[in-house]
Amino acid sequence: MSIRKDAVAGQFYPANKEEIVKMFNHYNEIVDKSIKDKRVLDLKPRAVIVPHAGYIYSAFTANIAFRLLKNSHAKRVVVIGPSHRVYLNGTSVAEYDSYETPLGNLPIERKLADDLIEKFGLHFQADAHSEHSTEVQMPFVKNYLPNASVVELVYGNEDPLQLAKVIEFLLQDKDTVVVISTDLSHYYDINKAKQLDTVCLDAVANLNLQELHQGCEACGKIGVEAMLIAAKANGIKPTLLDYRTSADASGDDTQVVGYMSVAFTR
Repeated sequence: MSIRKDAVAGQFYPANKEEIVKMFNHYNEIVDKSIKDKRVLDLKPRAVIVPHAGYIYSAFTANIAFRLLKNSHAKRVVVIGPSHRVYLNGTSVAEYDSYETPLGNLPIERKLADDLIEKFGLHFQADAHSEHSTEVQMPFVKNYLPNASVVELVYGNEDPLQLAKVIEFLLQDKDTVVVISTDLSHYYDINKAKQLDTVCLDAVANLNLQELHQGCEACGKIGVEAMLIAAKANGIKPTLLDYRTSADASGDDTQVVGYMSVAFTR
């Protein structure tokens, strides 16, 4: 049996199950105490956008989205993220049997992976799958949807319209949810970061593809654009869950990275 081994455990997130669960529980306690509109916690997303930085910076933001994703009772979770280390054309599908996480392995839905390769001309490029943008999401999946299977898609030089077709196909199945991985602006001072990130937030909130290209510097902008195209085509509405920067954790507001989480519901 082939395993997609974890590549960044102990770096981007704890390698210890108990530490991870403790973090998630802590974040949930904060949300329960501070959230103003508790109806948000009843949302059943068909898709989410989440960040992918180290957990100490971005896991609070991601956790809210995955907590809601639990409400979907999804059987399959397709995680889509940009390649940071390896150049590739198009989108690579992880052709392994299972996915390693500190919380236990997740089965990979090989039939769906094979279907995506055949139907959309995707491929498998092994070196693209030591990718943190997708890997950091898997402990969340195992925690909140422990019986789900997963598919990992890592894209490089990809057409958002093509990726949108993949997402639309996935959303046809009520038992499948989509996770889009992206951070926002990188290494600006806090004021410039918030200015750039506001463009991204507004574009997503309004499903505005033109605005997305007027200053949004998300590293996963291709995935975000594909998600907006698919959402518009399928009558799926976005709800912004959280926005913050690395300064919230580090206290350094001179070079920050922005993070958002969004739920997409019918």
